[in-house]
Amino acid sequence: MITINVNGHQQTLDVPPDMPLLWVLRDVLDLTGTKFGCGSNLCGACTVHKDGKAVRSCQVSIGDAAGANITTIEGLGAAGEHPVQAAWIKEQVPACGYCQSGQIMNAAAFLAANPDPEDEEIVRAMEGNLCRCSQYVRIQKAIKTAAETMKTGGAATNG
Repeated sequence: MITINVNGHQQTLDVPPDMPLLWVLRDVLDLTGTKFGCGSNLCGACTVHKDGKAVRSCQVSIGDAAGANITTIEGLGAAGEHPVQAAWIKEQVPACGYCQSGQIMNAAAFLAANPDPEDEEIVRAMEGNLCRCSQYVRIQKAIKTAAETMKTGGAATNG
C-alpha cells in the first residue's frame, strides 16, 4: 500500500511501487487532465507538481511519490481561477489543447519560483514543454499576463 496526497486528498493505493505516477493518476484515480504524450520525459504533457515542483509524471514512480503532495491540473484551480489558467483563456492559448495542462502546470510552478520573469527566463523554463500547434508566442504572453496578475494581487497557489 502506498499513500500519497493528490489535490488535497489522501489516497492509499494498492499498486506496484514502480508504476508510473502518470498511470496512477489517469487509470487508478481517473484524473485524466494529466496527458500521456511521449512517456520519455521529452514533451511535458504529463507535468504535475510534486511538493510544489514541476515534474514529469511519466518518469516518477508511485513509490517515489509516496508521502508527497501531488497537484494535477484538476487541483490547480478546479474552476480555472488560478492566474495562469485565467491568462491562458485571456490570451487564447489553446489550439488543439492537448499539451495545455502540462504547459499550465509547468508555468504555475515556474511563476511560483520566479514571479517576475524576463522573456529569456520564460523561454528557458518552458522549453521542455512541447506544443504540437506551436502556440509558443501566446504561451509566453500568457505567462507574462499571469505574472502581472499575481503581482497585482491575483490569487495563486502552486500545489
